[in-house]
Amino acid sequence: MTDSLDELQAQALQEIEATGDARVLEQLRIDYLGKKGRVTERLKQLGTMSPDDRKTFGDRVNRVKDAVWRAIEARAVLLAEAALQAQLAAETIDVTLAGRGDGVGGIHPITRTIRRIEQLFGELGFATVEGPEIEDDFHNFGALNIPEAHPARAMQDTFYVKDGGYVLRTHTSPVQIRTMERYVRNGIKPPIRIICPGRVYRVDSDRTHSPMFHQVEGLYVAENVAFSDLKYDLMTFLSRFFERDAEVLFRPSYFPFVEPGADVHMKLEGRWLELLGCGMVHPKVFEAVGLDPERYSGYAFGMGVERLAMLRYGVNDLRQFFENDLRFLEAFK
Repeated sequence: MTDSLDELQAQALQEIEATGDARVLEQLRIDYLGKKGRVTERLKQLGTMSPDDRKTFGDRVNRVKDAVWRAIEARAVLLAEAALQAQLAAETIDVTLAGRGDGVGGIHPITRTIRRIEQLFGELGFATVEGPEIEDDFHNFGALNIPEAHPARAMQDTFYVKDGGYVLRTHTSPVQIRTMERYVRNGIKPPIRIICPGRVYRVDSDRTHSPMFHQVEGLYVAENVAFSDLKYDLMTFLSRFFERDAEVLFRPSYFPFVEPGADVHMKLEGRWLELLGCGMVHPKVFEAVGLDPERYSGYAFGMGVERLAMLRYGVNDLRQFFENDLRFLEAFK
């Protein structure tokens, strides 16, 4: 029996050493050490032996099992290492190969337009101010002479945020309100000369409208500010933005936070196009922030960044600015 076990062990070790496949090695483990394996089957002979022979033979079978098991484990490690080396060799990257291209990105046309607006108004003495995109009812509506149930609220298709009177701001005018409040709270007297760029939100979406878009609103407050100041600044800005002499038309319009109000139209490519809204700040707005409307006057304006970008770059569908189509964006590198 001992000779037979020695032969079985030798045969098992020889087959284990000869295999180069992990699946074949696993099958050898089953063939020799499984429940019905050739080594395991030898333990069934113990029942026919005397106690002394049983102990001797059992110890011998267990030593054979250990030898076969150690051989299998050692071979498995070698095969795994060989498989890893083969995989690494197959997946090697030749870092000396020439690259596929060094494409350079560009500034998004909306960002480019906002920066241009900020630069041009900066040359006119305006500072850039930003504010929160989630606003309370007072700053978004009430302080701008749009009280609750006022019909002017129908002009704004508003996204309301849960309860408590908070909204996604429908314009950047609340930044103007917060700036004037800060001046009053800190005892700083006008003049105030700011523009407020940023994202705004309204329930609207088509080729010329988006539920999220960008606005730049401006405010100038001081003593003796007149409509002529507003007209000069806007005409100067539009001439520089479109790099041509601006042929501009101011048409009366209604906005609850200015009086009088106007829409600004500019002649481009032989057509009159509406570009922005503006007007003299309503006295009730000054009262809401604690400024004396008898002493101070001011003007305000607001423009859509996407509209100016579409006209400047010849884009006819607003949605192209937000689709991240690289073919479109590459034109602005």
